Amino acid sequence: MDSQGGPYLNKEALCSTLGGARLCQLAMGCAVIAMVTHSAGYSGSHGVFCMAAWCCCFAVSAAVFFLDATRLYSFLRVSWDNLTVTWAACATLMYVTASVVYPLFFVQSECPYEGCEVRDFRIAVTVCSILGTMAYGAEVALCQARPGQIVVGYMATVPGLLKVVQGFVSCIIFGALANGSQFSRYAATIYCVVIYASCFALTALVVILTVCKRTKTVRCMPFDRFVVVCTFMEVLLYLSASVVWPVFCFDTKYGSPWRPSSCPQGKCPWDSKVVVAVFSCVNFGLYLADLLYSQRIRFGSSRVPTNSRV
Repeated sequence: MDSQGGPYLNKEALCSTLGGARLCQLAMGCAVIAMVTHSAGYSGSHGVFCMAAWCCCFAVSAAVFFLDATRLYSFLRVSWDNLTVTWAACATLMYVTASVVYPLFFVQSECPYEGCEVRDFRIAVTVCSILGTMAYGAEVALCQARPGQIVVGYMATVPGLLKVVQGFVSCIIFGALANGSQFSRYAATIYCVVIYASCFALTALVVILTVCKRTKTVRCMPFDRFVVVCTFMEVLLYLSASVVWPVFCFDTKYGSPWRPSSCPQGKCPWDSKVVVAVFSCVNFGLYLADLLYSQRIRFGSSRVPTNSRV
């Protein structure tokens, strides 16, 4: 028992539905890592990414579960609810990606030269990874704010969760840009890269301020208005990038609308340009949805309205 007469362990973290979801996350993560290291195996950049995603999710989820069960999170200078739902959303996206990439590159219908046992282990890894995705998604669903309620944790709202998705999509764009996209050939494409980086920085700033309970550091306006202003600016910037990038990459004056036949598979600049163009449009749609949903959310940290004049 602690000094206030309460139990040391948080029973809700162990016996609640949320606790069950987190235990399932740890179980699936442990199973995936064990099977991959035992027999399923991985290789190349795609395999390294999947293994890194699974290991990172397992390590952080174990820390979250431990801190929540022992109530040690109270010593951290962060908003615990915002931190956990942000991590759950991020882990869901990482697991979704790994659950698609791993079977795409490592699971075959025929038995590989290592034998059918390896193939069966890789199928089991894929199944456990999908179950882990569902467990993380369940945590996000359990923590998500319901429409019409006054929200204290911004990251539990639809706009808050969209911020995580926007950041994840931006990382995909950065990966494609780094994979021989030749963005430095024209000033217009460099302009697009600056937009991607600026919008990612603004999104990360909003998430960090929320998780670290520093929303009051924005003194010029209420935090909810600051978020809407940033989102509106990001919508305009991404709209311009979604138009400029395809023109300077696929127009016959600057590039090729068709994939060159001599382009090597996996290392073709044209492929990277397509990925950037597609996910630019995806992120534009996410920012637009974020802006529309932000109009319907009321924050618990907003200023209390004063009585109107008689």
